[in-house]
Amino acid sequence: MKIYHHLDFAKLTNCYLVVNEVTKEALIIDPCKISNALIAQIEQDKYNLVAVLITHKHTNHYRGLKTLRKIYDFTVYAADNELASGMNILKDEGVKKIAGLNVEYFSLPGHSADSMVYKIGSVLFTGDVIFAGTIGSSSCSYTKKHLCKGITSKILSLNDDTVIMPGHGPMTSVGAEKEFNLDLSAQALM
Repeated sequence: MKIYHHLDFAKLTNCYLVVNEVTKEALIIDPCKISNALIAQIEQDKYNLVAVLITHKHTNHYRGLKTLRKIYDFTVYAADNELASGMNILKDEGVKKIAGLNVEYFSLPGHSADSMVYKIGSVLFTGDVIFAGTIGSSSCSYTKKHLCKGITSKILSLNDDTVIMPGHGPMTSVGAEKEFNLDLSAQALM
């Protein structure tokens, strides 16, 4: 598996192209802005884009979806009924074979009601659930506490070397977040 990072500089949102090197199938996680560089990479390397995974329904994480649909034929996976076109709605947790890769998914609400985290191999794509050193915003103290509890049980329980690729900012790891995440340490003191 190869992962290519594309950044939407206007919104500082991360987009990831994940490629199965054996089958040349690809998927995109959070198609923020579809750049010429992303399209060129798919076309020049002759990747077959088979799926788009959305971490949550905030416009800056899926605004490139309309552009992609004009160019490619693929399946959208999301927790939101509208984004998933009522067909590939993800709920709770599970595993799907996408692009020849085992894609684990689990719901982690708190930042948004439809927040999904995807795990492919030893890499987590977290959207706005967790970032390097902090967690995603929430609407009140109850949802923040719920989000912290979910992160602790579903993310921090993974191996320390599990890579976290967030919706914004630099990548991090489970081990780094256990040690340095200010929001999670503050929540533990409550």
